[in-house]
Amino acid sequence: MKSSLGAEKLVSRARQVLSIESAAVAALEGRIGEQFVAACRLIDECSGRVVVTGMGKSGHIGDKIAATFASTGTPAFFLHAAEASHGDIGMITARDVVLALSNSGETPELLAILPVIKRLGASLIALTGKPQSSLARAADVLLDVSVTQEACPLNLAPTASTTATLAMGDALAVALLDARGFTEEDFARSHPGGSLGRKLLLHVEDVMRTGERLPKVTVDTSLHDGLIEMSAKGLGMTTVVDTQDKVLGVFTDGDLRRLLDKPFDLHRSTMGDLMKRNPKSVQPRMLAAEAVHVMESSRITALPVIDASGTLVGALNVHDLFRAGVM
Repeated sequence: MKSSLGAEKLVSRARQVLSIESAAVAALEGRIGEQFVAACRLIDECSGRVVVTGMGKSGHIGDKIAATFASTGTPAFFLHAAEASHGDIGMITARDVVLALSNSGETPELLAILPVIKRLGASLIALTGKPQSSLARAADVLLDVSVTQEACPLNLAPTASTTATLAMGDALAVALLDARGFTEEDFARSHPGGSLGRKLLLHVEDVMRTGERLPKVTVDTSLHDGLIEMSAKGLGMTTVVDTQDKVLGVFTDGDLRRLLDKPFDLHRSTMGDLMKRNPKSVQPRMLAAEAVHVMESSRITALPVIDASGTLVGALNVHDLFRAGVM
């Protein structure tokens, strides 16, 4: 079979696919009504989990819908319909809501487990393109995801139908998210490895330097020795503390550059004479993202970390925050 890869034909077909699938999703808007509300209420009142099931392409879409539910505050998992008949249906309990996906509504593997679902007493929501199908008639709630045509020119490959089903699943998950007052912090707890999770869950104490890595000198320390401390700790600054480790000031690389324009004695000048008093600081339980804001708004690159009594407990700079993925 000879293929035709002319640019004009490829672009035309791609645009047609997008047009058909856009129309399929747009058509769902008019179907959002009582049945959609009933589905949301079933899921909201569910004391178990949402079990999403399907076969083939519907199964792939179902897997993604389950993941979206789980990450937006609705406990959910995907159950392969074929595996369900071979023991995995034991994952479903009477407290669960089953979300069954089938464009035809006649998928044999799904129909085979419907009696068990009914016998358990689990609620059943159907997402199908055939409102008169066996699956639709068995469901407690029916969500019509039918399409007028597939984007496939043969009208065979699931394309527009799977897009519509995915969109309806997203609509359910997001409507529930909004109704429950799901917040950014809730989302971050479900995504601790993601960038948002790092920004909302990571605290200053998780990334700050402590112990031997913490640069600190006293007011009587000479500038010479203070610079050695700064160089050894590699933070771009040193804190200046009293005998109780209370922070009195800081001295930074920037302070040193400005000092070079003035006469000074490297060995007789003390850190107490040269330090910047009342420096910007952060506390250990502050979000690392807030420390970023302090640095950016003050145009500084390093900060001491103090506790409620003003005692030095750590320090950090922009490189620590970069490594932590907060910036």
